[in-house]
Amino acid sequence: MRRGGHGGYAGSEYGAAEPMDRDRPGSGERLVILALERFGVWLRSIVVCLCGALGVVSADAADVPLAVSLLGPAFLACGVRLYSLRRPRLFPLALLWTLDATVVVLTGLSQPVIGGEAADVMVEAMVGISVVAFQYEWATRPVAGAALAALGALVFVLGDVLSSPGHGIDVVPLVRMLIQVGLSRAAYLIIRALARAADRSAAVRAAARREMEVAAARRATEREYLATLHDTASATLLMVSQGDGRDWSWLPPRARQDLEAMSAVPGFETGSVDLAALLGCVPEGEGPARVRLTTRVDGPLAIPSGPGLAIFNGVREAVTNVARHSGVREAELRAWAEGDGAVVELSDAGRGFDPAAVSARRRGISGSIIARMHAVQGSASVTSQPDTGTRVQWRWHSPARVSQARDGAQAPGAPRPPRDQVQHTAGVRFIRGRLLYGTQLAMLLISLVWQFTISLRRLAVHQDVYRPAWAQTAAFVCLAAVAVIGGAYLLRGRRIPPRVRWWGVGSVLAVSAVCAFTLPAELSTGAPDWAFGVVGWHALFLLADLRVRVYAAFLAAHVGLNTTAVFLSGAPTVTQWAVIGISTIASCGFQLSVGVLMTYLLHGTAPAAGTEAAREEELRTRERIHEDMQRDHKERYRALTATTVPLLVGLGHGALSPHDEEVRLRCGVEAARMRRLFAEADAVSDPLLNELRACVEVAEHQGVTVSLAVRGRPGEVPVAVRRELIDPVAVILGRTRSTARVTVVWTPRAVRVSVVGEDRAGGRDRGTEEAAQTPGRATNANTNAQVDVVRTLRGGSVWVEAGWSRPAVTEERVAARIG
Repeated sequence: MRRGGHGGYAGSEYGAAEPMDRDRPGSGERLVILALERFGVWLRSIVVCLCGALGVVSADAADVPLAVSLLGPAFLACGVRLYSLRRPRLFPLALLWTLDATVVVLTGLSQPVIGGEAADVMVEAMVGISVVAFQYEWATRPVAGAALAALGALVFVLGDVLSSPGHGIDVVPLVRMLIQVGLSRAAYLIIRALARAADRSAAVRAAARREMEVAAARRATEREYLATLHDTASATLLMVSQGDGRDWSWLPPRARQDLEAMSAVPGFETGSVDLAALLGCVPEGEGPARVRLTTRVDGPLAIPSGPGLAIFNGVREAVTNVARHSGVREAELRAWAEGDGAVVELSDAGRGFDPAAVSARRRGISGSIIARMHAVQGSASVTSQPDTGTRVQWRWHSPARVSQARDGAQAPGAPRPPRDQVQHTAGVRFIRGRLLYGTQLAMLLISLVWQFTISLRRLAVHQDVYRPAWAQTAAFVCLAAVAVIGGAYLLRGRRIPPRVRWWGVGSVLAVSAVCAFTLPAELSTGAPDWAFGVVGWHALFLLADLRVRVYAAFLAAHVGLNTTAVFLSGAPTVTQWAVIGISTIASCGFQLSVGVLMTYLLHGTAPAAGTEAAREEELRTRERIHEDMQRDHKERYRALTATTVPLLVGLGHGALSPHDEEVRLRCGVEAARMRRLFAEADAVSDPLLNELRACVEVAEHQGVTVSLAVRGRPGEVPVAVRRELIDPVAVILGRTRSTARVTVVWTPRAVRVSVVGEDRAGGRDRGTEEAAQTPGRATNANTNAQVDVVRTLRGGSVWVEAGWSRPAVTEERVAARIG
């Protein structure tokens, strides 16, 4: 969006992508300031040109050339000022201020040249509108706006003195002009304050949404990373620990691929991929583990890269499951397009299984296949029975179609929009509500101040010209009642009910009619006509939330009533026509332009502000997700570099041999640690026991008989503490090849986890046992948790116990919590 003009928003003073602080306007405030600046320039230029033209028409023929020589440059200055809105960088601020000053100076000097009543009304209208518009044009530089207003008042007084040398200065128009300047500045401050409040409230809600989205993205990335570890490093290390097969030629390239997968940062895939091409790259395995795939893919299948990679990784894991569990070495892979999505199916004729009987801690199906698809708004299903084979199906469609399919049963023909669109619509509605409230407050302020200062004085001074006077007084009271009733709803934060609104509009129109027909025609729109310039503000206050055409219809009716009253008393002269026209432009034209501005703020600026705020928030969210994912990945990878990475590097480059018993034991320990890591993400009532069982299952796959006993009532244990409690147990279970016994003892203040088994490594794995000598203590820097680890050797067996006591709550901490 282009930001320019002399409002101070050119260049990079307010960067769109930078977070909003106390001194930097938000998107709504910036757009409101820009809209008001453009409004001020257009309003002043139109009024100056129209009123100046009417003034020239009403001037004597001899004075026309001199009047044109004064007003012509003023018209030209207005044109240049309008052009500066399109090319703001071409015009320095000093030049723009000089152009604005030139307009009011030339306008004021034209008053003694044209002369007569029309000139007085013309100059007052032109200078009055100019000094009001300057408060919007120079809103962010109030000193410059105030200087132009003072210059306009001075020129107006000078023109009045030159046109009437024998008379004193008429202070009434001057005071009226100053009141208008004060009201315009107050209205600007109210609208800007409400726009700023809307930006800040929207920023708070956006920050909350951002935290939720970042947390969801981190959880999804964590799940994807764990699934990748399960499919790669965990599976490889588990096979090595079990000594599966004698042909290890497949191991080095597999270990190197696992290292690549572990070092890649998930969650940053962008663009689209050809799913058919991806499926053509699904590995079939090597040697005895090879599965011959019969592929039938109707391609190309272009889908977003996220779902495409999720399907590819899921198919790869499913093929691995076929090799391990199905008892056959053949499978069929099919894929086809379905609407705006794709369906992939892998089937085999193997031994099959009962999906309901699979343990929740087995991650191949739940994590690598089903959870992956859920993370990308897709679905996966496994259909199988014993001795009937297995069929796995992946299905993905675009979120828009999924939303329509889900909402179709509730609202046929009117699907609910996506979540981001709903949030954007809610944000626009909130900004619009704040702007509407601000504009209504400003209009209420203008209505009451104008009525009880300028209009009240006119009514009191000219009581003798009304026919009858009581009708004008009653109209004044009625108009005040309309403002008070409408303001009561507004100040209580409630919308004006439709019945009250239209009753008020009818009352305001009735006031216009009463005042027009109880005033002499020759005084219409003159000084005694207190109602002509004020009823429009009351109606604008009532009709602010409607389209401008409704308000334009009211103004047309208002002007029509006054024109009808003038015509009924006789045909007006040219001068009367000029005075009525100038007064109509200066009051009703100004009010109509304010109505147009309000409609633009509500239906143009608010959506634009919502769009810009959403775009800025999306950038912030992406940056935050990127930073958090990078940090999380570094922390995860750093945790693996001490144990898992060296194993895979050694296996991948031949430094470690899978025939070595010690290497297999180390792989078993790492496989148990990974399975415990996978179990951390489970939502269970006893996480400690759940993670222990994950380690136990790995040992049972090695042929170890494990007994698990739990005593006491489970309690809450931090994640970091659970890791240190279970790790010694995982080490012993990974080194045991016969029997083991695991015991968990809970007390109200402590928990102890012990294991009795054999240590076939004989303490040779110094990297895992040096921190757990007899006795020992491990301290976690993040939680200040102290876990005691005791290791005792008894012949060929080893007993290891890890214990943790809950920190005591001191009296000071209790007092602090109560306070």
